[in-house]
Amino acid sequence: MLGAQCHAVRVRLTGPPVPEGTLAERLSAAGPWRLWVDDVAAGAAEPVAARRLDAEMRRPATGVRCVLLRYADGEADLVVVADRGRLDRDGLRRLTAMLAGTRPAEPCPAPTAHPAPRPPEGPAPDWGGGEPGSSGHGTHHLDLAGPAGGPGRLTAALALTLSRYDGYGATGAVTVGGPDGVAREITVDPAATLADLTALCESAPVRADRPVTAGLLDGPGPGSAPVGDDHLPFLAPLFPLTITLVPLPGGGSRLWLSYRRSHFSPDAVERFATHLAHVHGLSARAPQTRVGDAELLDPAERDRVARLGRVRGDLAVEGISLPEAFRRAVSATPDAVAVSGGGVSLTYRELDDRGTVLAAGLRAHGVRHGDRVGICLERTVELVVTMLGVLKAGAAYVPSDPAYPADRLARTASDAGLDVVVTRLSGFPRGDGTTALTPDELLAAAPTGPPAPAPAPGPDDPAYVIYTSGSTGHPKGVVVPHGNVVSLIEATRDTYRLGTGDVWTLFHSGAFDFSVWEIWGCLLTGGRLVVVPYFVSRDPDEFRDLLVAEQVTVLSQTPSAFSQLLRVDHSELAVRLVVFGGEPLDSRMLLPWFDQHPEDACHMVNMFGITETTVHVTAQTVTRELALAGSRSVGPALPGWHLYVTDARGRPVPTGVTGEICVGGAGVALGYLGRPELTAERFVTDPVTGGRMYRSGDLGRLLPDGRLEHLGRIDSQVKIRGFRIELDEIRSVLLEDPGVRAAAVVVRRDDPDDPAAARLDAYVVPADGVAVADTSGIRGRSAGVLPGHMVPSTVTAVDSLPLTTNGKLDTARLPAPSRPSTAPRRPAAGPGTAVGLPEALLDIWATVLGTPVGLDDDFFELGGNSLFAVRVSAALRARDLPSLPLRDLYRTPTIRALTEGV
Repeated sequence: MLGAQCHAVRVRLTGPPVPEGTLAERLSAAGPWRLWVDDVAAGAAEPVAARRLDAEMRRPATGVRCVLLRYADGEADLVVVADRGRLDRDGLRRLTAMLAGTRPAEPCPAPTAHPAPRPPEGPAPDWGGGEPGSSGHGTHHLDLAGPAGGPGRLTAALALTLSRYDGYGATGAVTVGGPDGVAREITVDPAATLADLTALCESAPVRADRPVTAGLLDGPGPGSAPVGDDHLPFLAPLFPLTITLVPLPGGGSRLWLSYRRSHFSPDAVERFATHLAHVHGLSARAPQTRVGDAELLDPAERDRVARLGRVRGDLAVEGISLPEAFRRAVSATPDAVAVSGGGVSLTYRELDDRGTVLAAGLRAHGVRHGDRVGICLERTVELVVTMLGVLKAGAAYVPSDPAYPADRLARTASDAGLDVVVTRLSGFPRGDGTTALTPDELLAAAPTGPPAPAPAPGPDDPAYVIYTSGSTGHPKGVVVPHGNVVSLIEATRDTYRLGTGDVWTLFHSGAFDFSVWEIWGCLLTGGRLVVVPYFVSRDPDEFRDLLVAEQVTVLSQTPSAFSQLLRVDHSELAVRLVVFGGEPLDSRMLLPWFDQHPEDACHMVNMFGITETTVHVTAQTVTRELALAGSRSVGPALPGWHLYVTDARGRPVPTGVTGEICVGGAGVALGYLGRPELTAERFVTDPVTGGRMYRSGDLGRLLPDGRLEHLGRIDSQVKIRGFRIELDEIRSVLLEDPGVRAAAVVVRRDDPDDPAAARLDAYVVPADGVAVADTSGIRGRSAGVLPGHMVPSTVTAVDSLPLTTNGKLDTARLPAPSRPSTAPRRPAAGPGTAVGLPEALLDIWATVLGTPVGLDDDFFELGGNSLFAVRVSAALRARDLPSLPLRDLYRTPTIRALTEGV
């Protein structure tokens, strides 16, 4: 319950002291109330007196309460608090005037007849954090120079301000509560004028049953007499945020805001009051202003918000290329091991020499400065050598994963215009003019003797092109220059003490930009890079053993991958820094880690970034306290990077309000390869610096301390197990099947706290003339085009796609996905029952995948993934059965094939 809806008044009693008995008599003549007297042992101007007065002004009353505060210096305040249902503003004014002796005594008027306001139900938006569990309230006021104007102007200003606070993509319809507690729905049309909006708000209200964030209480009309020296219109707010505008005796008006501390912080309410007052004044000064053109932020606040997005300042970095930065590391520690893996180790000098020879081999095959060279190699030491060699040749490397389907590899090679691809795939799809060469062939082609000098790349030259998912059905290449990567390392080197004593892992695919951070973060700071083979990266036990054996100190992980490591014993790890990226982190998952690794021993850092902004943009140190709170903060911008959060028109939004995350500064890529229109759309002019700024398409909000909260995607792009996926790309591939007329793809998470439970479910409508869609064939075709992490777990045929009234896909009405197996679920074996490996796998697969399983069902077609495979192995060990190597499951993904001969 909110308690009484009250208002309070303070009157400073001047002149000779009014006897206590006289005040009591005047009060008893007005009603059945008593006078409370409190002697305060401080002068009226002292802080103790101010706090005592504030406490009395904010204490709710049932009926009427009068308190006389007498101060040590002879001053006195009379405080009268009244239930609004007992005394309205005029009645309170008459009562206080009578008590102060400025009008004759008279009985108080009867309670007003209008019904008591009812508290609204439903949540209010979070604009910056209230006080969880708090049942208190607070107030804030702001004095305005102009007149209050009619109630329509304040209502219009409130509606417009609320619509902007609704954040990116809001519909423009807001609800505003009135003194009677009824919600009024107002459509804030951007094309209308402020005068139009005011007129709309003055017309008959439309009733609505939606939750109310903010509402108005009736203020006095123009010319009303003042109540007293201080008037607090209400003590317990009717709505989460309640607003009153009252005239001041000397002219102007006072905007009062009362709020629930459980919903809003004082700072958030203060900012909202400033924006509300700004819009209210604008509607008076320029009523013909279009609603869509009205600004919430004045120039001073826009500058302040821009500074918040770059709290760590600029970054002074010498403009050099990656090979030059690497040469400095070689000079510092030439004989230290630079990279190791698969029984091969290279020192910094050896890695530098090997890269130089490979660069000479590339030039012998016609590669020139500014060219692009494809790399399609497994994660090995050889991959690192090849990347360095391409850069030394003055070219940019274009990585792709050997596990990608041939169609994907061919499209990438064609789109990037690759003349040379370095690969060991014998079946690499060679398009017109594309030459596939092995690293051995390149080393052999290098001329003997000192290599001929080649033009060195500059900091603004492209270093790599990484392809990301695209809504057109084809991935798009992001072009990143050398200087961006050097800036990233310099922005983090000192903060995280990156140096020669560190051991890093190369855990991620070279086609995933997290590998850029792992490789160059290590090699430019003198550390040792340990290459993690693919199947080791997917087996938490083997990966843990590698971390212990190599004494790894710096670990980069997606939250999904780290969640698997947390399932095994990790007490012996020497890791001192864990960097998270690639997907949102639920910080609560780190609590078991903190139990064994104190914060001062291992630094946990959550970073937000995008391929188009060079891997990382922000950094948030995650503490146990933040983990317990489930913090979504990804921290402030790195030095040299800066953040903006904007509305749909590119204007900065107030702190705490949701908008599109935009990134400027040192990490912004050069653009999309061969996509000038898309580049112009997403890479725009930085409004502050005049440089490039990237519109990320991610939602977030900037907090008052400059930290960013990441809130997901605006469009249909999602992240699953660290992979950036555009659902429209998958849909486009499905639509290329001649048997499909319409298609949709959705992400489902049966358990929101389980990263492995996220899956892609596809729905297809058969093409005209196709009686029954071949869902197995459709999925198989998509698996031949899309990389494994983008292949739908299920494909379900439907007669039509359900739509909302707005014509959008109604995901709630899609049927449950169909699984390809028709095998009945087998009951679990009872205690003491001996079962063979096939029977055990049938039961385990059915439990892990949540569907009946047959001996010939494909693990991955049933929705399996590498994280589920880890659970299968763990379940086998729990039954004292031999675990199955992950590589075997990938090669033979059916139970019959896996257990033949067992």
